[in-house]
Amino acid sequence: MPIVLYGCETWWLTLREEHRLRVFENRVMRRIFGPERDEITGEWRKLHKEEFNDLYSSPSNVWVIKSRRIIWTRHVVCMGERRGIYRILVGKPGGKRPLGRPRHRWEDNIKMDLLEGGCVGMDWIELAQHRERQRALANAEMNL
Repeated sequence: MPIVLYGCETWWLTLREEHRLRVFENRVMRRIFGPERDEITGEWRKLHKEEFNDLYSSPSNVWVIKSRRIIWTRHVVCMGERRGIYRILVGKPGGKRPLGRPRHRWEDNIKMDLLEGGCVGMDWIELAQHRERQRALANAEMNL
């Protein structure tokens, strides 16, 4: 899992990528636990996702990524405006925007994570400055 999630704090996930991560996680779990022999018929069968949850109660990779992103917001805010990473993530580039739909940004993912966590209308920079609320939200994301 550490190899798969290396640098996940800076990712922006689309629904397709979230689905791919869940599929990968299920494939790994099937590989680890292997097939199960049915007691009645005696045939081998693959385990289902719900049965994995009974055997191994670990949060989904997607929820781990969302939790780590929320925790990383505090690091970004504490860096200050002089650091390059802060300017890239918070700053608004000048110039003319290309045609089409605006690209998905890291900040947009943070805002969606806050909505899923129940922090409606809260600014992510404001949340990052309150350590206790940020930790509570990150723990809530992990437990979803």
